[in-house]
Amino acid sequence: MLKKYIMMGVKLTIGLVPKTIRKQFKRFPWLTSLYSRSLQKSGLSYGIPTKRKTAKLYSRLIDFQEVKLNSLECPQSDIVLIILSEDHERLAFTLSSLVNQKSTISVILWVNDEAEYTQYIDKHPFKISVCKFWPSELELTNLFLINAGDKLHPNLASVIGPLSSSEHKLAYVDSDFITSKLIRHSPKLHCDWDPDLQLSTGYINTGLWLRTSSELSNGLNLLKGQTGIADFVANRYLHSPNIKIHHIPLVLVHSLDSKEQINAPLCKDMTDKISSMARVTKHDSLPLFHMLWKVTQPPLVSLIIPTKNSYELVKACIESILTKTTYQNYEILLIDNQSNEKTSLDYFALLSQNPKIRVLQYNDTFNYSAINNFAVSVADGELVGLINNDIEVISPDWLTFMVGQACRIDIGCVGAKLLYPDGRIQHAGVVMGYGGGAGHAHKYFPRDHSGYLNRLAATNCFSAVTAACLVVKKADYLAVGGLDEVNLQVAFNDVDFCLKVLALGRRNIYCAEAELFHHESVSRGFDDTKEKQARFFSELGFLQEKWAKYIEHDPAYNSNLTLRRENFSIKEC
Repeated sequence: MLKKYIMMGVKLTIGLVPKTIRKQFKRFPWLTSLYSRSLQKSGLSYGIPTKRKTAKLYSRLIDFQEVKLNSLECPQSDIVLIILSEDHERLAFTLSSLVNQKSTISVILWVNDEAEYTQYIDKHPFKISVCKFWPSELELTNLFLINAGDKLHPNLASVIGPLSSSEHKLAYVDSDFITSKLIRHSPKLHCDWDPDLQLSTGYINTGLWLRTSSELSNGLNLLKGQTGIADFVANRYLHSPNIKIHHIPLVLVHSLDSKEQINAPLCKDMTDKISSMARVTKHDSLPLFHMLWKVTQPPLVSLIIPTKNSYELVKACIESILTKTTYQNYEILLIDNQSNEKTSLDYFALLSQNPKIRVLQYNDTFNYSAINNFAVSVADGELVGLINNDIEVISPDWLTFMVGQACRIDIGCVGAKLLYPDGRIQHAGVVMGYGGGAGHAHKYFPRDHSGYLNRLAATNCFSAVTAACLVVKKADYLAVGGLDEVNLQVAFNDVDFCLKVLALGRRNIYCAEAELFHHESVSRGFDDTKEKQARFFSELGFLQEKWAKYIEHDPAYNSNLTLRRENFSIKEC
């Protein structure tokens, strides 16, 4: 605690120093590295804004989006609003709010008991129908699904109207909460379509646009209760895994505050359907599911661990794998890169006697990419796992969960939840654009934190994951040419690799159930010399040029969130 207060004082003092002087200090890499490490160890880098700060940031974002929305021309297109209703008070709120819409609205109340809701039919200046079963002859266009208690933004039609003439069939918008006094707060700024996040958290649960009512044909019976829209979307994915759902990063639905808590993101019918493919369990305290995907024949996994000396790290790494890992069909390839310490060499010789371990020599200069490419070329596994020598197993089922994900045909790279030794998050997925290149989502958050919209606790997709602990099909590794040995010898090679796998049509996934310690940079050291920093900026430049599209817009992130820090704060407009 004392260290934290000391660093708070140092940080405040540095903030008062003129920028010109601060730039002078940055000429000394060792000094900036010392400050960065001290800041990390103090816990100050976690830095979630206060509620007051968040409210201020969101108020600015609302103003920014209002300017954008007011500049749009409202198309002359009707909207068919489908309201899932089981609460008269919340329904009354929604219906009364529709008078501010700038386009023609017709309403379908989707209910269990039609008779109970017929009272609303003639009470409002727009057409209202009450349905329990969808009439087969009813073919409508431009449908928008919400829940009772949701209020629509007045300019909704200006945004979703043009979708009718686009290639999109389904789309969803961002949302927030609204008080009875119409004060907006707590925005849900989503990533682009992520089927795994939908299965684990049901994140799309309101504000869903459909081009035609024919899109309702599959899973229509799931549009019931609090989780109806989430169930419907999850079912559409399971029925059509290649489905594309468009995301509109504008807050267009405002949900009335409620004291009621949704106990699960999906209904029992949906989890039962998923259980044929995965073992589904509820999180202990959060509204999300863990999914252990079933594998018919557990494949051999080649775990590749490069090292130079580092006896203590390698010993902790390998022994934790051997003693704690429940998945048993694996081999370990320890790649010795010119070790010269007797203690390490003696230990490596001992390891080579273990039938699960092969010790291989790599006698060239250090090149992380080349070392791993060499190891994969001689690996026997159907899957390969890239493992840093400073990794230590925590959860015994880590490899079982990662293998289950990696065996799915549409999944590419699978990353783990990696922790610093003090329990803070080191890696939970990679976000493109952080620092102008790439950075780790939720870095320095506490281990048991739910993260933004539960994304730290839930398994979900990211554009990239770290190769400190990464499992992938060997065929995919070879298909993209492995890691870049020429341009990315040390940094960003895993990000580049993941994006190449993404281009194969795969999804890269952060597996929240696989927890391991990562003693980051203990073996390699920090980039605290001019030479190391020059190499880092050269590799950063290569990444920025090659993957500019993802740095400009990461589909696993929201453009309204900050890129200045890894804390998912709202960006400053």
